[in-house]
Amino acid sequence: MAEALAAKRTRARKIRGRLEQAYPGATIALRFSTPLELLVATILAAQCTDERVNQVTPSLFKKYGSAKDYAGADPAVLEEEIHSTGFYKAKARSIIGAARKLQERGGEVPQTLEELVELPGVGRKTANVVLGNAYGQQAIAVDTHVFRVSQRLGLAKSMNPEEVEAQLRQILPRSSWTRSCHLFQAHGRTTCYARRPDCLHCPIRSLCPWPEKTPAS
Repeated sequence: MAEALAAKRTRARKIRGRLEQAYPGATIALRFSTPLELLVATILAAQCTDERVNQVTPSLFKKYGSAKDYAGADPAVLEEEIHSTGFYKAKARSIIGAARKLQERGGEVPQTLEELVELPGVGRKTANVVLGNAYGQQAIAVDTHVFRVSQRLGLAKSMNPEEVEAQLRQILPRSSWTRSCHLFQAHGRTTCYARRPDCLHCPIRSLCPWPEKTPAS
């Protein structure tokens, strides 16, 4: 029998409470100090670990301090600077393209989803990361961890990240959207691994209906 929406919301509230206890310091892993830095870091994080991105961005942010700097970057040079993050040619195009678009609009990173997704290389996930973490808005950024954890918990069911986002919007209180993402990400990184999750030590095991829980060794 399908879980009623009210029951799912109640279970989600309990899940958030336990995750808050387990990961009180959960926050975004990417390091940044401005909305532009977070935008660039999030573009680089596609198909790359946050740890690797954090190794690349200090020198990048020191060299390119504004949208104008990125807009005028030599593509070949930028590609070399971000090479270790993978897909560097496409990422360089996205960063330069987004920067040029920003320049046309005054150089500032916009604060609405609609404007952000108009930038080259910026989809809903990247836009929501910026809105939720650089601008303090409530946003659900469905990265690989949020996608996996929410599905295993039965809070969402879809292979489409945008549909997962829409489903989580119906279940999670708006006031908790950004924080819930941080908690799901922390849980995905430390316990609910993609290949062999540590279900035995999972703080929300009793609230998780996933039928493929890892058994005790």
